[in-house]
Amino acid sequence: MPPDASFISGPAIEDVIDHHPLTVPPEMLLLDVITLMGQPQARECALPKVDLLSEDLSIQEGRTSGVLVVQGTQLLGIFTERDIVRLIASGIGFQGVKIAEVMVQPVITLPRTDFQDVFAALFLFRRHRIRHLVLVDDRGELVGVVTPETIRRMLRPANLLKLRRVSEVMTTEVIQAPLTAPVLSLARLMAKHQVSCVVIIEEIGDRGFMPVGIVTERDIVQFQALELDLSKIQAQRAMSTPLFLLSPEDSLWMAHQEMLKRRVQRLVVSWDWGDRLGVVTQTSLLRVFDPIEMYSVIETLQRTIYQLESEKNLGS
Repeated sequence: MPPDASFISGPAIEDVIDHHPLTVPPEMLLLDVITLMGQPQARECALPKVDLLSEDLSIQEGRTSGVLVVQGTQLLGIFTERDIVRLIASGIGFQGVKIAEVMVQPVITLPRTDFQDVFAALFLFRRHRIRHLVLVDDRGELVGVVTPETIRRMLRPANLLKLRRVSEVMTTEVIQAPLTAPVLSLARLMAKHQVSCVVIIEEIGDRGFMPVGIVTERDIVQFQALELDLSKIQAQRAMSTPLFLLSPEDSLWMAHQEMLKRRVQRLVVSWDWGDRLGVVTQTSLLRVFDPIEMYSVIETLQRTIYQLESEKNLGS
């Protein structure tokens, strides 16, 4: 029995493309690029309150997570928040450095004509461990960018998300740090373990440790944009708090809705009274849309429905 295509209807393909990604010239200074990345973009909305040095430093979904380095119509490289954290962790000085010296190249691209559904992007995200897929035309010129965030914002197959649990996609190898950890050490942890966040924990007497906040790549980028001394800022001043905690038994639909509501890219999962932790990111959320896995789930559901209908007919 072939899967019902209407059951898995996904986002319109044009809706998941950012046709106006942030571009910079190769001679632009790295510090200026970081400042530009930290500025709110046009799609910015009102945001939840977070505990940072000031309200002006609030993490905002409207901020861009990466820039494309372009000269004329030629795409030269890409530079993302993860690259900033990597450079901070390595101790490289930023003063006087041009973006061309630190950009990542070559850029993973896909011809726009080959981008017929979101599965192509999901496959390349996983294969190349990237979060920005650049689309080009037949002349190799920039068309737009697809990211997990642009896909997640347009997700429509609620049925699949409602049927799956957070425990199925969450990461349980959560990097943790105490309230007093310097932000610089958090950047080094992110670079070492290749993760996008660190969960901040607090000792609660005999009860052990409880998650109380989270510091992300975007937080670190914001502090670096202000040229603050990251070795002197403690995690408790940089973290987003209070945390909204998911349970492993919560549906992925709930996780998706909470990400949209709170305008965040990741949520912490907690169970056993905070003794066990996990993290769900917008990237891990999209694993449920792996084509093979998705069709398998749909076929199983349809077989179950067919069997129940058959049993009902026999009993009538």
